[in-house]
Amino acid sequence: MDRKVSAMEVKHYGQQDAKSIRTMLLDIHDAAYEGSTEAFDSRERFAEFVDGWSSRPDWVCLIGFDEGEPVGYISGAPFSPGGWWRGSDRPQSLGDQDRAFALSELMVLPRWRKTGASLKLHEALLASRDEEAVTLFVDLSHPKVVALYESWGYEKVDHSKPYDDSPMFAVMLRPLTP
Repeated sequence: MDRKVSAMEVKHYGQQDAKSIRTMLLDIHDAAYEGSTEAFDSRERFAEFVDGWSSRPDWVCLIGFDEGEPVGYISGAPFSPGGWWRGSDRPQSLGDQDRAFALSELMVLPRWRKTGASLKLHEALLASRDEEAVTLFVDLSHPKVVALYESWGYEKVDHSKPYDDSPMFAVMLRPLTP
């Protein structure tokens, strides 16, 4: 079946919806990481991140649907004033007064990869933000994903290995224009 990203409906969710969409987010993760034997990619480990991020009152999540079936999702939350990613220094370009949005997850089901679904979810999220920048981690062992984000206007500003069981990540930053 030929997938059409134009048919994808994007729905917005917040912290109040976290419990009702939690299993769907974990199922999307499982499909995206099927076959991985890394402990960091396990459902149990990922559930810790979903629960931690979605407990924030300002957490947002956008889920794409095609004919009622999930396509993928994107989520994150603004950093607290002066906050930044664990294991990484805040870039000089972001002073203590600057506001940044931490994009914690963007994943689509394997059958929706290379359809534009990721970009549509990404742009829908950014259209709803008023921070000065958006930032994210990308596993450095996936150079095509790093290059994809660079094509979307991100630049590598640091590297980080925030947990003993995590891969080394590129810390990427994209300014947002008002």
